[in-house]
Amino acid sequence: MADNEKTPAEEAAARAKEQAEQDALPYKWTQTIGDLDITIEVPGNLKGRDLVIDLKKDTISAGIKGQDPILKGTLPHTIRVDDSTWTLTTAPNNTKQIEIHLDKVNKMEWWPHVVTDAPRIDVSKIVPENSKLSELDGETRGMVEKMMFDQRQKEQGLPTSDEQKKMDILKKFQEQHPEMDFSNAKIN
Repeated sequence: MADNEKTPAEEAAARAKEQAEQDALPYKWTQTIGDLDITIEVPGNLKGRDLVIDLKKDTISAGIKGQDPILKGTLPHTIRVDDSTWTLTTAPNNTKQIEIHLDKVNKMEWWPHVVTDAPRIDVSKIVPENSKLSELDGETRGMVEKMMFDQRQKEQGLPTSDEQKKMDILKKFQEQHPEMDFSNAKIN
């Protein structure tokens, strides 16, 4: 077992600690590889004009007028402000929610947290839902699947797809040139 690998018990404890830290935040958030959604519960008597929501390419501030922001800080990566939105919705239990949608600039990156001073999640444990993966366009989906395959291969100490390709090319070359001695060849 590598030094950085955890036992199942340590892994479970790390997950539980991470979940507790996320549950303690005054907002909930979810993400796909391309965007991030934040939900903040607010009193049911509020209207849109009672809120102060400020989305900039690398900062966010959201809250109720006249109070400290519920969510404020520096984003870990940049967003497309023009494609990011917020709405105030009424939940079934008559409370209201601020729903903020952030459009990531980099569509190939998981965020460890919404703002840089919030507790981090372990992004290496994220497994995209297959339905979400199928919604990606062909090229993006191929890149995500390759990243996931390479991640699994690395975890098992096996060659990544690129390393495997190089080994296959070398093997084919060796078969075509049996007269050459490759016993001391180094591949890099």
